[in-house]
Amino acid sequence: MTKNTDKTTSHTENAKWFSGLFTMSIWIGGLALIGLAFATSVNAVTYISQSYSTTDKLSLGSLVSQVNNTSDAVAAADSDNVDNLLGIVISESNSLLVLSNGNKNQVQVATTGTLQVLVSDINGAITRGAQITASPISGVGMKATTNTRVIGIAQGDLTSANSKSETYTDDKNVKHTVKIGQVPVLVNVSYFFKEPDKTIIPAAIQNVANSVAGKPVSTLPILVSAAIFIITLIVVVSIIFAMINSSIISVGRNPMSQSAIYRDIIQLSALVLAILAVGLIAIYLVLTRL
Repeated sequence: MTKNTDKTTSHTENAKWFSGLFTMSIWIGGLALIGLAFATSVNAVTYISQSYSTTDKLSLGSLVSQVNNTSDAVAAADSDNVDNLLGIVISESNSLLVLSNGNKNQVQVATTGTLQVLVSDINGAITRGAQITASPISGVGMKATTNTRVIGIAQGDLTSANSKSETYTDDKNVKHTVKIGQVPVLVNVSYFFKEPDKTIIPAAIQNVANSVAGKPVSTLPILVSAAIFIITLIVVVSIIFAMINSSIISVGRNPMSQSAIYRDIIQLSALVLAILAVGLIAIYLVLTRL
């Protein structure tokens, strides 16, 4: 009887031990899931940021550029300091890790993550996938359409629902009405290279035309300039050929007429130079004015 009682007691203790172990496993698994969910939530709304000194009044979501010759000072980003783009101003409460420099007038700047960024439609509508760069309005971004430094890629659209109309005056004292709002941007400062537009103009000729005009030139002015150049070249070559041919014939008929031939060559050379000058001026005017 004693042996049976001992066995029963042993089985009861083992059952209790396994029950406790099972209960503890459930608690540990639940806590792990809660911790994972909390960590995921934290990562979704918090970022690592660093404090920088500034003399500007910067709103949350503003683009900032690093001040030249400093390591801990920023200013509102615009078209003039776009090459120093650094990051986005965020709230200190949204920062998981804050690195402070101990100075006054600090702002928290995040350089990575998906952040709410102030943007405008100055340079075209902001849509998902658009590259965002600094605009003429301090601290506000815009769509990048040329080779420039960018803050990141828009993850949403700028619509009437998440923006409002504002007026700004450009450097020529012309007023413009634009939409300004916030869109999520995947922040990753880099350099944006615009893909060249498809055109029938070879890249080498396009580059020469842009260099001459000092600005991007469309296809039509280049085609007109090419026509002027070809016509000018045909006229000049025809005159030079006629001049050489006439000189050879004249010398063959009358060797004593060299002085007259030289005089004719000088006059025709002046005419050729004048035609070339007119052609080049016409090409320049077409590239810069048309």
